[in-house]
Amino acid sequence: MKKLDIYIIKKFLGTFFFAIALLILIVIVFDISEKIDDFIEKDAPLHAILFQYYMNFIPYFVNLFSYLFTFISVVFFTAKMASNSEIVAILNSGISFRRFLVPYMVSAIILGLMSFYLANFLIPRTNSRMMDFEKAYLKNPYRNRDVNIHMQISPGNIVYMETYNNLTNTGYKFSMEKYSGNRLVSKLNAQRIIWDSISETWEIKNYVIRHIGQNTESITKGEELDTVINMRPEEFSFILEDMKTMNFMELRAFIDKERLKGSQNIKEFEVEKHRRIANPFATIILTLIGVSISSRKVRGGIGMHLGIGLTITFSFILFQQISTVFATRGNLDPWLSVWIPNFLFAIIAAFLIRIAPK
Repeated sequence: MKKLDIYIIKKFLGTFFFAIALLILIVIVFDISEKIDDFIEKDAPLHAILFQYYMNFIPYFVNLFSYLFTFISVVFFTAKMASNSEIVAILNSGISFRRFLVPYMVSAIILGLMSFYLANFLIPRTNSRMMDFEKAYLKNPYRNRDVNIHMQISPGNIVYMETYNNLTNTGYKFSMEKYSGNRLVSKLNAQRIIWDSISETWEIKNYVIRHIGQNTESITKGEELDTVINMRPEEFSFILEDMKTMNFMELRAFIDKERLKGSQNIKEFEVEKHRRIANPFATIILTLIGVSISSRKVRGGIGMHLGIGLTITFSFILFQQISTVFATRGNLDPWLSVWIPNFLFAIIAAFLIRIAPK
């Protein structure tokens, strides 16, 4: 039985990595043809193109298509085994279908652990290098276009800016309110606030501070004030793509910080957090479905199995995207939106295993 396990594991992993390698080559060729003009226009060095961009490009796409190609790999080589009557011989030798699934599960767990490591630890580092290249040679600098910015920088301290220019690190029509419980104790208003990168402080221009006591009130005015405020310019140049550069721990710490600030985009971050855990489990679920539908010998052969397999896979991806929209644009809990496709297709996997040929 060990020989059979090794045979199936080698077939599974070999087919997966061969298929994903072909896809990566095709994607790179198309990407080069699309971006070649930008590379030439921006004088991007060949070394940077190869090692800073495309070498870091590969892990992202391997993980992006991992469960899709896991499923296709399982269907492809299992259907071929079925058409050659290998599975009939295996089951007739006294090996149960559940025992037959063991090498598939071992391979799926290996690929699932690989996906978890890539998504939570390796890809954030490679994405950071790739995005540095894109900012230098492909994309124009990001410009903050938010208006009426509110955030809580610490418990009881709330800041407001009408606009913020992240290119000059300047905020306009700034105010900061400090509360003690539910009572306002001070409020600062200023025309501008500018980040000083040398001293790492904020320069507040043309300010007025109101100090509000129980029965008293005082006002302080001035043209310039240097102060330390618990916020940094990076918080205003952050875009959703930047969360792809955060590892497992950084993403969770960032979500806690954004929740304190009252960020409106926190659902996108929570969806990404749960997706990084749910996708490896999707690899295992789709493997079980793939084995169940392709282990039966049918007249249509491999083509029939691949057609059914692709339909199920794209249905899973479509359902995953739809449920995610309900979380980011509706009231569905982010963890539930990410895990619903897994729960649903796990039920489908259990049903298909039950009716699979024994």
